[in-house]
Amino acid sequence: MMVTQDRAARTRRSLIRAAAEIFAVEGFVPASLTMISRRAGVSNGALHFHFKSKEALAGAVEEEAARELRLITECRDHGEAPALQLLIDATHALMLRLDEDVVVQAGFELSGERSRLGGIELRRQWRRWTEDILQRASSGGELAPGVAPDIAAATLLATTVGFEVLGARDGKEWISGPTLARFWELMLPGLAARPDSLIADGSPGGVRPHAGES
Repeated sequence: MMVTQDRAARTRRSLIRAAAEIFAVEGFVPASLTMISRRAGVSNGALHFHFKSKEALAGAVEEEAARELRLITECRDHGEAPALQLLIDATHALMLRLDEDVVVQAGFELSGERSRLGGIELRRQWRRWTEDILQRASSGGELAPGVAPDIAAATLLATTVGFEVLGARDGKEWISGPTLARFWELMLPGLAARPDSLIADGSPGGVRPHAGES
């Protein structure tokens, strides 16, 4: 019984990954269940046993991508670093997942697919988290005078979604660490009250000490 369950779980994972690979390359509308089953190396009957429709498969891809997004954001919700540093680090973690994990990449692309109704809307989830953490930064005196958290969140959403889309279309340099670090180096002087205390490239190790601190 356990062997059968393990085999079924592996088949399901293979189908989700195959679907993500097809959706990422072909898009949702042109993709077919036959293409996905061939990519996964399973029969159409096995595919239909796990997923009744292409929409159900797309939903499973989005659910996996949403789980990865929660892992990225939840582990930073209770961090001791300044809120802006947590935000910088989260954007680097997200771009890395988009670079390395086709399921995350496809999940975000599916969330912007106009031909689908419903869905998880990963980009909206990302925006809500950035709004929350920028509000935390504002309450903690981390934002420069005159910076509105909601405007900063909208700017960050436009940038990260732009990098995501360009990375999928024009090359992974758009979602690379150096590209994102350059964005933050440009952004921080206008955003942060103490930009020199923050690490723009997402390197581990916390934040730089303030001037005069050892």
